[in-house]
Amino acid sequence: MGRNTYRGGGFGGMNQAAMMKQAQKMQRDLMQMQEDLQQQTYTASAGGGAVTATVNGKHELTELAIDQSAVDPDDVEMLQDMVMAAVNEALRKADEASAQSMSRLTGGLGGLGGLL
Repeated sequence: MGRNTYRGGGFGGMNQAAMMKQAQKMQRDLMQMQEDLQQQTYTASAGGGAVTATVNGKHELTELAIDQSAVDPDDVEMLQDMVMAAVNEALRKADEASAQSMSRLTGGLGGLGGLL
């Protein structure tokens, strides 16, 4: 028992250099994925297509189309509701795409305990 026979390795025998290399690759992949997502656009409509909103991966509204038939001066609240619904749905699509990409990148590791 006089000798320390522990050889480290931890993490299933993966040495530190290999872990660092894997972490650096994952970081590069994450940066590329984020850049790709920011370039994407996500479109949704409400009111049977009366209002269409497009957002980008940065959660910026890039386009808003309102059909003339949706403009009723006596019912502005309905138009406001349709605009909010379309924008929120487009943002949800952007978030969903981001979550799917992250899941593919991490292999379903759930964000690596907050590391990503």
